[in-house]
Amino acid sequence: MFNFEVLANDSETKARVGRITTSRGVINTPVFMPVGSKGVVKTLTPEELKTCGAEIVLANTYHLLLRPGFEIVKEAGGLHRFMHWEGPILTDSGGYQVFSLNSSLKVTDSGINFRSPINGNPHFLSPETAIDIQENLGADIIMVLDECPPYTGDYQKIKESVLRTISWAARCKNAHNNEDQTLFGIVQGGVNLKLRSLSLERTLEFDFPGLGIGGLGVGEPPALMFEVLEGLIPKFSPDIPRYLMGIGDPEGVLESIALGIDMFDSGLPTRIARNGTVFTHKGKLNLRNARHTRDFGPLDSDCTCYACQNYSRAYLRYLYKIGEILSHRLLSWHNLHFLLGLVKRAREAVIENSYGKFLKEFKDLFSREI
Repeated sequence: MFNFEVLANDSETKARVGRITTSRGVINTPVFMPVGSKGVVKTLTPEELKTCGAEIVLANTYHLLLRPGFEIVKEAGGLHRFMHWEGPILTDSGGYQVFSLNSSLKVTDSGINFRSPINGNPHFLSPETAIDIQENLGADIIMVLDECPPYTGDYQKIKESVLRTISWAARCKNAHNNEDQTLFGIVQGGVNLKLRSLSLERTLEFDFPGLGIGGLGVGEPPALMFEVLEGLIPKFSPDIPRYLMGIGDPEGVLESIALGIDMFDSGLPTRIARNGTVFTHKGKLNLRNARHTRDFGPLDSDCTCYACQNYSRAYLRYLYKIGEILSHRLLSWHNLHFLLGLVKRAREAVIENSYGKFLKEFKDLFSREI
């Protein structure tokens, strides 16, 4: 079961609020999906994710193929039971990870040959195998296999990858047999609006119930990303969710919501937490800074997360400096709570028809490091 409906639109921006209904629960959009690439959101339990407000999590085909192997996940009863998450799960096809993490790859129209960085074993990922693996994992929303070229590539190379992704999308749709899972397409094209439009136009022909936008937020200037989105999103059907893949910084998420994006994912909140950095309502806070050594206030006085309610900046800095894993847990908990709460407030602002004001007020406070 999959259904998407738009519930409210902001009159000043293109921001909108919607609802995705799946057999495992309702997802309110705009939504941020915490990343659990390997079947776990680093250092946090599913119960803790729920206290942060998570409604859906993301896992990754590439990582689960390498370890523990999709056969073991299937034997365990599927990914939901294996990782003890009862809500919806989206699995990425693994294309981006293969192209960005694996130096041994060889790409042909048939698929991708690569070797495991863990043990050197050879693997072949084709549109058909990507769908088969995701069907065995048992996610609620699955993605087509796509080719994600560097945004710095020349026009012809990026066009070739766009055409290959379109061809692979057709094969993924033909291979998709599980009616309990919803298959999303992916739009590629680098930062070239002409190629992006071509990719979107051809992908819309497959009538996917949702579309991802891949290959952005991969090193290009943010202004260029927003320029591409501003030109591309009006070409989308208004009746399907738009998923900007791999974006997780608060300003990037809110600016993209203003342009009409509905779904986001990124490992950024937990990654920077492990490096001692957290989001606050007054900007990013770097606990590596010595000024926090005797700061006995919370990370964010406006935050209601477990870390802010119980621990000081001084103590959390101390945990980080001695390499205590509890610091990773608490800072990750805070960052996900912050970002999920921010997106919830964004939804409320759209419903109140005040999203432009909400965005401006947040950016005025957030654009500094404390």
